[in-house]
Parts: sequence; structure tokens; C-alpha cells
Amino acid sequence: MNDIGTLYIVATPIGNLEDITLRALRILKEVDVILCEDTRTTKKLLSKYDIHTKTMSYHAHSTVGKESAIVRMLSEGKNLALVSDAGTPCISDPGVLLVQNTREILGDDVKIVPIPGASALVTALSASGISTAEFVFLGFLPHKKGRETLFKEIAISKRVMVFYESTHRILKTLESLNKYSPNVTVVIGRELTKQFEEFVRGTPNELLEYFTVNNDKQRGEFVVIIDPKQKI
Repeated sequence: MNDIGTLYIVATPIGNLEDITLRALRILKEVDVILCEDTRTTKKLLSKYDIHTKTMSYHAHSTVGKESAIVRMLSEGKNLALVSDAGTPCISDPGVLLVQNTREILGDDVKIVPIPGASALVTALSASGISTAEFVFLGFLPHKKGRETLFKEIAISKRVMVFYESTHRILKTLESLNKYSPNVTVVIGRELTKQFEEFVRGTPNELLEYFTVNNDKQRGEFVVIIDPKQKI
């Protein structure tokens, strides 16, 4: 009987392709298969570092059959690496379902090994100038149901709140923050590690005006940090 393989959770760059560890590169070269959120995105990284490992797609819409095939490969002794399109897998990422189910099916016999690296959450907090001794991470906010309730909870929180936001909802998010938390300090990190990276800071209304006037700045990926203790 084959020993059960290892599932590596490998962090990849969030923008700049140089932001990857030597250990991550070695693991990506050595495993039997790389499980990718989008194989086309991952292959850009693999091409840069001359890595030719076989890839397989695994994402939020993958079937139960795909997941079963992955667990079967592990049970046959194959070593696999799980990557997302950017950053650390399983953090606001569907990869967590694979890890949960793998542990349930294979139990303690399977080794799941994290290979740490880039994370938009940590990257944004490190340059925000906001104390991070204690914070709450909300991932991506819900699109509709429960969204307004969450902004009301943010308004009464005494802890720093952090979440991810998309191009299509950044203005609506700032409008909601301005409605429920008009006096808090907000720091937004946009396009982190990429060519047009920037950090902007102000009240919700000030940032709403900034992004409305500079509509080209509405594009990209955002990390929103709210400090209820720093009033502007």
C-alpha cells in the first residue's frame, strides 16, 4: 500500500512575480501536480521560473468528482500543491473546502503543509500605519444579504476591521461607511505590489470623493482597513 501523499498549501505572489519564496519554488518543482484556481494565471508564474510541473484546475465551481480525484491522488501517494491566483490559499478562498474534506476523508494520515508567503491582508496592514495588535478580518463582504447589517456592526466595533473589496463595489462600500461610520479613519490599499500600487487615507467621505473624482483609481483590487479609534 502506498503512503499517503502530502498536500502543500503554497502562497504565490499577489502581483509582483518576484514575491515568492525559494521554498515555494522548490515545492512547485517537486510535486506531482499543482492544483490551480486558474491554470492560465498560474502558468505565467511557472513560466517565469521555468517550472514544468503538471497542473490541474481546482476552484469554487469544481465538481465533487474533481475533489474525489484529488483525494484519490493523495491516497495513491502523489504529492500535490494547492495555489490560488494570488496570495495565500484558503484565506477567503475556496481551497479551504478541499483541505477540510481531505482531512475528513484521509484523517490524520494525510500531511497538509503550509508554505507561507504573500498575503494581501498582511501586506496592507504592514504599511497602513494602523495598530494591528488586534483586528477582525471579514474577507469579502456579502454582495446583498446581510451587507447593511455588517456595516452597522462595523460602526459599533472597537476593533480594527479589515476586508477585501472589488472594483465594482468600492464606491458603494465607501457610501455605506460614510452613512454608518462617518468619522472613522479608513486606509485603502489598492493594487498591492503592482505597478500602480497606492495607499490612501481619510474619512469615508474624503475617500469617496477621491475615488469619484479619480475614477481611473476605481479599478483594481482593494484592501479596506477601518480604525474606529483614530477619528479624523
